[in-house]
Amino acid sequence: MSEARNFIPLNIAVMTVSDTRTEETDKSGNKLKSMLQEAGHQLADKAIVPDDIYRIRATLSQWIADPDIQVVITTGGTGLTGRDGTPEAVKPLLDKVIDGFGEMFRVLSYDLIGTSTLQSRTLAGVANGTFIFCLPGSTGACKDGWSKLISAQLDYRTQPCNLVELMPRLLEK
Repeated sequence: MSEARNFIPLNIAVMTVSDTRTEETDKSGNKLKSMLQEAGHQLADKAIVPDDIYRIRATLSQWIADPDIQVVITTGGTGLTGRDGTPEAVKPLLDKVIDGFGEMFRVLSYDLIGTSTLQSRTLAGVANGTFIFCLPGSTGACKDGWSKLISAQLDYRTQPCNLVELMPRLLEK
């Protein structure tokens, strides 16, 4: 962290992908909301979307078209079951994939859950200048993804580099 730099709050939207969760039972989405706000960021929007690739894409497309939303974090739908389709919904919308995110998430998860981390299809990328992070649906995975990977990269004070300082250049041609 660089004390010479000031924190820059970002507008972050949170999407919970689930057929069963409600606002009252959405522990993962609410955990992400509280962590990003505790870090000093703003909650731009929050939605619970069914495990349907077209509904996921519809909400995500609205958010990535909104110039006021800089980051989207999804939770859920990254597993292997027939209804898990978040990566399939998100990947076609990405301009660039951040391959290291999924790789690092699984490395960190291995220490906690062993080889079960192979079942996680976490994903991150950039679409229309908006950073997108797709996390598993468990509260623990959201906590680890935020605290061990995402939060530092969304903090302008992180050195030697961070995603915030790239934002002005994401739409360059």
